[in-house]
Amino acid sequence: MSIQEQTPVTDPQTDTATAPEPTAPQGVREAVLAAASAARDAQPALARLTRDRKDAVLLAMAEALVARADEIVTANARDIEAADAAGIEAGLRDRLLLTPERVGSIAQQLRDAAALPDPVGEVVRGSILRNGLELRQMRVPLGVIGMVYEARPNVTVDAAGLALKSGNAVVLRGGSAALHSNTALIAVLRSVLAEQGLPEDLVIGIDEHGRDGVGVLMTARGLVDVLIPRGGAGLIARVVENSTVPVIETGTGNTHILVDASADLEAAADIVVNAKTHRIGVCNALETLLVHRGVAERALPLLAERLAAKDVTLHADDTAQEILAAAGTAARVVPATSQDWETEYLSLDLAVKVVEDFDEALAHIRAHSTGHTESILTRDLESQRRFLAEVDSAVVMANASTRFSDGGEFGFGAEIGISTQKLHARGPMGLPEMTTTKWIVVGQGHVRP
Repeated sequence: MSIQEQTPVTDPQTDTATAPEPTAPQGVREAVLAAASAARDAQPALARLTRDRKDAVLLAMAEALVARADEIVTANARDIEAADAAGIEAGLRDRLLLTPERVGSIAQQLRDAAALPDPVGEVVRGSILRNGLELRQMRVPLGVIGMVYEARPNVTVDAAGLALKSGNAVVLRGGSAALHSNTALIAVLRSVLAEQGLPEDLVIGIDEHGRDGVGVLMTARGLVDVLIPRGGAGLIARVVENSTVPVIETGTGNTHILVDASADLEAAADIVVNAKTHRIGVCNALETLLVHRGVAERALPLLAERLAAKDVTLHADDTAQEILAAAGTAARVVPATSQDWETEYLSLDLAVKVVEDFDEALAHIRAHSTGHTESILTRDLESQRRFLAEVDSAVVMANASTRFSDGGEFGFGAEIGISTQKLHARGPMGLPEMTTTKWIVVGQGHVRP
């Protein structure tokens, strides 16, 4: 649709409605397209590398990050200072913060990626046809990947590492809040590429071009093969609704846990507290708790006390409020509004609803889930079976914390995001999801009769 016909989208920094996508200044447009073109020109160099060679590059990058950790942390301190002055939310600040230990963890992600099998060249299926033609479907790189994300410096390295291992060049736009951090990280990665005799433009950043730069990247069809947005609802909506480049949508995490009538309440309390408070600023953190009416009067006071110890505020529906008031809980309880069922808080807030039965729980999840991760806590095998079969999210669990919805926890190594779409990739995206396939056909002078 034309720009005039586009509906307003949500600003990635403020989550408020914005006007349709503006036209970028000519200088920004030229610079971003030049960056994408440079990445495209650089990408074939990876096709000539063996797995051992790619792994050596990743390991060298890991060593360089550790060696230059002080430089990276110093750059990050500038971003943190600006974030604090702007009153950034606690969850977002936590994602932005880099320490020497976190830089070490980011470097370890590269080592982990190096240890993983190389997906490029894997034969997905193949056969010899009746006429003697040899047919193979083989994994190949996507080409040039554009990553658009917010205040997550670790994504800069994860995306670069996964892209390189899977044979892709990557154009990175990590947002103004992490400008200095991302600039420092990309400088380290590019220096290693140069030292290894590879084009620096296999990893290239466009943060300095700001929001306008994202708009250009979204229309760089023919130079960029796929865009992956990773961040808040506003950012993802902007990219999905305005991009002419194909998009792999990584959705927001309005995740649910259902405490079923048969749940082990002590185990449920441990799981709920872990899912909500283990790390609040991530997409697999619990945001909505559903409690079956048959167990609510026993479960809610226990859960509330455990959550109160972690300073969680409960946004409770009428029934949950009545039960908690009668129990005299010390938890902070506020009335839930319809907006609470749609909210990814990324904070110490939790929506709480009492459902009359299992079917109401499923209906609520269908109506409000973002398709990321849902879990049921139950000892009833039929309830477990129905939940796993009927809930249509990328990751569906039973008797486990939603915090396990993660590529690293799944054994994939570093992930580039968790896809909530249904085409090509769904759930945690590791190396295989960074590839597509092509058909290899080998004949001996065959002609079609």
